[in-house]
Amino acid sequence: MNRTEIENLYTKLIETIPDIQRKGKTMPYTSINGHMFSFLSKEGKIGLRLSPEDRNAIMSKYHAPLMMQHDRVMKEYVEIPDNLLDQTSTLADYLQKSLDYVSTLKPKPTKKKK
Repeated sequence: MNRTEIENLYTKLIETIPDIQRKGKTMPYTSINGHMFSFLSKEGKIGLRLSPEDRNAIMSKYHAPLMMQHDRVMKEYVEIPDNLLDQTSTLADYLQKSLDYVSTLKPKPTKKKK
């Protein structure tokens, strides 16, 4: 799959949760309370931020690796394997778990000028 096809699947995934919106032009992502919880890398990989329990579950069940960005491991993010990309309903459950997890984190202060 090319990056455009993956971006379309990512958009379709985000649309499964009406309360969230896609942000970012060159690197699409979702966030709440200042915490990013999903994104599409420029390499065309979808990363989801999950709780330790959910992260371990998806890594075990689907052999999903931890997400890499700029030669660094993103410890709370899993990279969605290619064989899961078109399974929107399965991924929607994990996206909801990601949103639920990030919603428990202390909100970050905004950097926007008032």
